[in-house]
Amino acid sequence: MILTWEKIKCPHQQIRIFKASFYCSRGFMLNCEYKLIKDSPIMKGFWRLMAYIKKYRTYVFLNILCNILMALFMVVSIPAIIPFFNILFQNDEMQVSHPEEALGFSNILEYAKYYFSDLIAQYGQDKALMYVCFIVVGLFFLKNLFRYLSLVFMAVIRNGMARDLRQNLFKKYVTLPLGFFSNERKGDLISRMASDVQEIEWSILNVLEVTFREPIVVIGSLGFMIYVSPSLTLFVFLLIIFTAVIIGGVSRSLKKRSSEAQSRLGNLVSQVEETLSGLRIIKGFNASKYQEEKFGKENNSYRSIITKILWQKDLSSPLSEFLGISVVALLMWYGSRKVFAEEIDAATFFAFLFAFYNVINPAKAFSTAYYKIQKGLAAVDRIDKILYSEDSIRELPNATKIETLTSQLKFEDVSFKYNQEGDFVLKHIDLEIKKGEVVALVGPSGSGKSTLVDLLPRFYDVLQGKILIDDKDIREYKIYDLRSLMGIVSQEAILFNDTIYNNIVFGMKGVSKSDVEEAAKVAHAHDFILETDQGYETNIGDRGVKLSGGQRQRLTIARAILRNPPILILDEATSALDSESEKLVQSALGEVMKNRTAIVIAHRLSTIQHANRIVVIKDGEIIEQGSHDDLINEKGEYNKFVALQAF
Repeated sequence: MILTWEKIKCPHQQIRIFKASFYCSRGFMLNCEYKLIKDSPIMKGFWRLMAYIKKYRTYVFLNILCNILMALFMVVSIPAIIPFFNILFQNDEMQVSHPEEALGFSNILEYAKYYFSDLIAQYGQDKALMYVCFIVVGLFFLKNLFRYLSLVFMAVIRNGMARDLRQNLFKKYVTLPLGFFSNERKGDLISRMASDVQEIEWSILNVLEVTFREPIVVIGSLGFMIYVSPSLTLFVFLLIIFTAVIIGGVSRSLKKRSSEAQSRLGNLVSQVEETLSGLRIIKGFNASKYQEEKFGKENNSYRSIITKILWQKDLSSPLSEFLGISVVALLMWYGSRKVFAEEIDAATFFAFLFAFYNVINPAKAFSTAYYKIQKGLAAVDRIDKILYSEDSIRELPNATKIETLTSQLKFEDVSFKYNQEGDFVLKHIDLEIKKGEVVALVGPSGSGKSTLVDLLPRFYDVLQGKILIDDKDIREYKIYDLRSLMGIVSQEAILFNDTIYNNIVFGMKGVSKSDVEEAAKVAHAHDFILETDQGYETNIGDRGVKLSGGQRQRLTIARAILRNPPILILDEATSALDSESEKLVQSALGEVMKNRTAIVIAHRLSTIQHANRIVVIKDGEIIEQGSHDDLINEKGEYNKFVALQAF
């Protein structure tokens, strides 16, 4: 029978597969179906992880080398000195003649017997015993030295891969389109970066050690066992198969439960994040007890499933140990019968037992690794769901650069909906905005105003029609250049847990302090900034919680002013301001919008009445557009809006 291996590349995720063919003496061939390996979730997860380890191939090689050396010293440590003790205690005759055949696996004991005989003959029993003790200590020292070195190299691999996974996840989070996050919970996304990555770090990479160290120990020990007694080895092998079937049966549901546990943990983190964000409302509506009960229910569910997982996981060690002891007991019973029948001598049986002991620990390591890989693969699946999510906002390979707006931007028959099953949010929008023109979008909540401006920087892509800047589809421009044309001030003042200075210069490089102060002055933020504890270096807390609503909004306006963009998008930018602040900011925005293209979404009449053109949107369609006076005279939807404002 001949075994050949054919290396096959799977196009999906670059998995390498092995194909085995058995050629038998009677002329027929048995092919081992490689799809069984390819479709195995364990192999898929293992090879997916190997892709992250490529950059650490040097440390992987050193780790494997140290594991191999450790395994070799483990294999040769004790069995090699058994002939010495046989001779030392006069259970065996000394061998004075050098073995005729070259050193090999079949005559290793004969060589050991010869060298130990020579050692006793030269130095006597006492000194020979001392030398052997030094040899044993040296062997175990080298074994543990290489064990430690393997862990040193593994630490670099483990922490490096975890760092890379977190970095890749974060990169994916900031590049995925906004539509992806509408179906995900923030807490669950945070959980994937924290607990799932840690699960991979501590679970899956354990397989590296098991894969490259334990097989050498098992093969060496099994080889010795077969050499000593094939019948005993066959008996042990049948017992091990029986043990493996039991352990495998216990662990089948572990991966499914682990995946559910990680999902539950994500829900817990989401609830904590939502509660901390909404504490003002929770306390104001006396809903603390309600939130506590809601969290308690989810917390109890997580506790229940994680307890079951730990019961199942913790069963592996005692179960494998109990089964191992049972196997040893049966082996001692069966082997003793062979010793009493003089089919094998006692010293050889003792060596056989020690070799079997060397098999037990790796076998336990394999069973433990199997449990861990089931948990780890659940984490891999959750992370891969993010990493391999399709990014619908793609940049063309030959995308062109754009530095400024030259003539106009234009919406041509634009229609859009957020998902395939939903209704259209925008319907056949035709709108042309010339350079330097200020256009106000007006309409009831939910009419599609914010969606319309979100299409411009390609937060979403249109489903029908196209958006043009200078007569070229925005999908033909580089995304970075396109977004650099725009300064956005949203309805919610989005700030970060950082200093005032860093929030204003957010994302920009090479900005001088005088430029920052000038932008803050234009946004009427400079005075209140100087009144803070450390001025521009004051930390404003999570989401700017240390500032008032009006102050937060003025910082976002200063950020947009500093960017000095050709196109300014104001999405309810003054809605959070008091009357005095609104008047100041309106004056500032009036200066900023001179000779600048601006799209303003607002409900307040004071914000929109001086726009060059007002566009009224209702149910996703443009129903009116013109100047303030023209629309008032038409007595249409805008006139009703103004009447309500006056009222």
